[in-house]
Amino acid sequence: MTGYQETLTDPSYHKQVVIMTAPHIGNTGMNSSDEESKKIWVSGFVVRNPSPVVSNWRSERTLEGDLIANNVVGIKGLDTRAITRHLRDLGSMRVGIFSNTKLTREEMIIKVRKSPQMAGSFLADSVSTQEKYIVPAIGEKRFTVVALDLGIKAATPRSMSERGIEVHVLPATSTMIEIASLKPDGIFLSNGPGDPATMVDAIALVREIMAARVPLFGICFGHQIIGRALGFETYKLPFGHRGINQPVKNLRSGVVEITAHNHGFAVAAPVEGNFNTIYGAGFVSHISLNDGVVEGLELLESPVFSVQYHPEAAAGPHDANYLFDQFVTLMANARFSNA
Repeated sequence: MTGYQETLTDPSYHKQVVIMTAPHIGNTGMNSSDEESKKIWVSGFVVRNPSPVVSNWRSERTLEGDLIANNVVGIKGLDTRAITRHLRDLGSMRVGIFSNTKLTREEMIIKVRKSPQMAGSFLADSVSTQEKYIVPAIGEKRFTVVALDLGIKAATPRSMSERGIEVHVLPATSTMIEIASLKPDGIFLSNGPGDPATMVDAIALVREIMAARVPLFGICFGHQIIGRALGFETYKLPFGHRGINQPVKNLRSGVVEITAHNHGFAVAAPVEGNFNTIYGAGFVSHISLNDGVVEGLELLESPVFSVQYHPEAAAGPHDANYLFDQFVTLMANARFSNA
């Protein structure tokens, strides 16, 4: 019933059509507090029964009103769970939503098939901030972190600021010189849309960061870029991992976490034992319990780790919040060792 606003405003969904499996959507309306960015990023929105009435004390606007204001097409009255089962069998695919068109069915299919595929898509420049901005630390400032915006959600720097971190959010095109000038205690790579194989400059930047041994934490798209910087390939999943109920096993602790995902690509790293890189040995720290996909990477000799999912998890779950504390510990240890 809730969480659709966070999904709609997540930049990771740029150029994608989202289908909701919950039958009633729009019950709680829309508000300014739950937005993950300043606009709706999805290309289309598919629901079964949009709620005709908004009933929530925090509501400021309606779902339909925000879709219209953002020029995003929606469609209702479909069996969204049947569509989801179809995608689970055949994989994610291109789609078109047509309204008031004179095109025939065959012409609509031709138009859809001419649309670009996600594999090979370079989208980070479309969603990244164009100007640097700062999210101040809440309470006493303990650390300075540079967050590379590849499609960052508002909840992410907020989660860091709650831990005494001043977050400098920089464009995806930032250079090592620009980052180093801020003298950060750590660097964060955000989520985002597109094919990680296209992020040639970001991959080269990450290699510079790892060579400088600055504490580095990446999530989702950032995790994939770190994987490629370590020398691993990435590949497109049949239908990706979506939603807020994905079970992930922490291989270090044995704990199973319920996590929030939105990714269509994965890192091809060896799950068993340690692996070797030019930055030292590492290991796969988390795996998906649904399909065995690599969900986390960690280096043993360098301050680098990443996860495939969203630890800030607006609007939940919060099993993975501890990863921000792990980042704080990594920065504290690096500061101590450099003292």
